[in-house]
Amino acid sequence: MFATLTSKGQLTLPKEIRDRLSLGTGAILDFQLRPDNTITARHVKPDARRIRGLLKSPRPAPLTVEQMDEAVSKHLRDKHAPAPAGRKAAGR
Repeated sequence: MFATLTSKGQLTLPKEIRDRLSLGTGAILDFQLRPDNTITARHVKPDARRIRGLLKSPRPAPLTVEQMDEAVSKHLRDKHAPAPAGRKAAGR
């Protein structure tokens, strides 16, 4: 089987090879150059590490320092505020 290298350094794999390796559009091949100058290629199956970062995180954007300071201040104000009349403060 033969394949011709284009001016952009691309080749089209013969259909027999694509079929045998079950290669479709976007398939990833791992090429190895052997000491005797032969080349091997194997189909690399995608795994979770390859798609990491493609999806948007369900977490909101990080808080600014000012937002964190305000949240801590509010928490401390709420925690140390006097208990409403007639109710005992929790944990005291």
